[in-house]
Amino acid sequence: MTLIIVGILLISFILIATEAITNVNKAAVAIFAGTLGWVLYICYGTDFVMSQHHGDYTNFLNGAVATSIAVKQYIAQNIFLKYVGEAAEIVLFLLATMTIVEILDNNGCFDFISQLLKTRSSRRMLWTLAVVTFLISANLDNITTTVMMLTVMHKVIPSRRLRMLFGSVIVLSANTGGALTVIGNPEGLVLWNMGKVTATDFSMALFVPCLLAWGIPTWLIGRALPERVDTEWVVMPYRGDDTNLTVGQRLVMLFVGIGGLWFIPTFHNITKLSPFLGALCVLSILWIVNEVFNRRLFNANMMSQRRTPRVLQYGVIQMMLYVMGIMLAVSVVKETGAFAWLWAQLGMATTNITLLGILVAAISSLLDNFATAMNFVVMKPNGVANDAYYKVVAYAVMAGGNILATASMSGMALLKMERMHAGWFFRNIGWKALLGGIIGLLVLIVQL
Repeated sequence: MTLIIVGILLISFILIATEAITNVNKAAVAIFAGTLGWVLYICYGTDFVMSQHHGDYTNFLNGAVATSIAVKQYIAQNIFLKYVGEAAEIVLFLLATMTIVEILDNNGCFDFISQLLKTRSSRRMLWTLAVVTFLISANLDNITTTVMMLTVMHKVIPSRRLRMLFGSVIVLSANTGGALTVIGNPEGLVLWNMGKVTATDFSMALFVPCLLAWGIPTWLIGRALPERVDTEWVVMPYRGDDTNLTVGQRLVMLFVGIGGLWFIPTFHNITKLSPFLGALCVLSILWIVNEVFNRRLFNANMMSQRRTPRVLQYGVIQMMLYVMGIMLAVSVVKETGAFAWLWAQLGMATTNITLLGILVAAISSLLDNFATAMNFVVMKPNGVANDAYYKVVAYAVMAGGNILATASMSGMALLKMERMHAGWFFRNIGWKALLGGIIGLLVLIVQL
């Protein structure tokens, strides 16, 4: 049964890696693998529990007779629920931060971005998009930042080829910026929630490597651009009448939203509660401010979309279901003991951080950032906080995901929005990202 469960995970990874070819949604694949894996696990629960949790199960029985019902109850209460809780922490954090972004965007708090793009210099526009995306992604989720910035860019640049180049830079910037902090992407968030890294140490270690992985390919892409770029001027919406928020109101909301997210690591250090609770606290305050400001508008009844964030709709839910599915699928494989066996077989690849970085980046470039990270994070037994292993994994999955657009959720968003081919991305962007990623990895290894 262990081989069957591992086989299901491997097949699901193949389908996830080939989503662009098969057009089978990877969120559906991940959820199916996770649910089926746990169903099969509990069907053969006695064998798994006796081999992996014999002592705890004996204490759970407390002298009672061992039955199939007792095994299932033990698995449901003592094994399965623990992993559901870990996955729910990540999903709730993503839900809160994505809703925060949507509320801010709906109220025009990011209108200033389009004004920064009022230039005909292609290189200035490139670096403006890159810097803004990098900074926003370090504070917000990278996929949400990517979609938002691609939407802004799409309205400004009429040329499809230039949109493909600028959009690729947005993806690189979002991925590298997101990897810089523990709240910037799901991979860092998982490490932080599991206690594998601390926020400050993680960011300090990855700061220079992420800058190199971001700056080098961006500079190379900029050299290939023409001097001038045609743009469609964007007129900043007037926000001073009684149907739109004023500049001051938008600044208040921006301060509450972004400033609150900055406070989450401090909230976690003080209370030791899960970071998602801090994110929900920030969301609740911002939502109340949003309600107060919008209810005072003259046409408040026509502005309902500002009080009902679109983040709750289908598109973003897919990503959260994907995260949940992958975490459940990987956890059931862990409970079979397969990861412990694989860890022993890898040997030098797990102790030599150079080999580890190359291996993780190679797998991530073909599979998916989050799926690759979860496998390597769960695989290491008894890892201590701020271990170099976790930092290399976090950086390498980002660097590998930048090589092929299909290997990251941000890249897939770009492919769908601009109807790009993965081959074009690798020929024009991927090798540049590979160069920057290798240099950043070498710097990270020297630092560690």
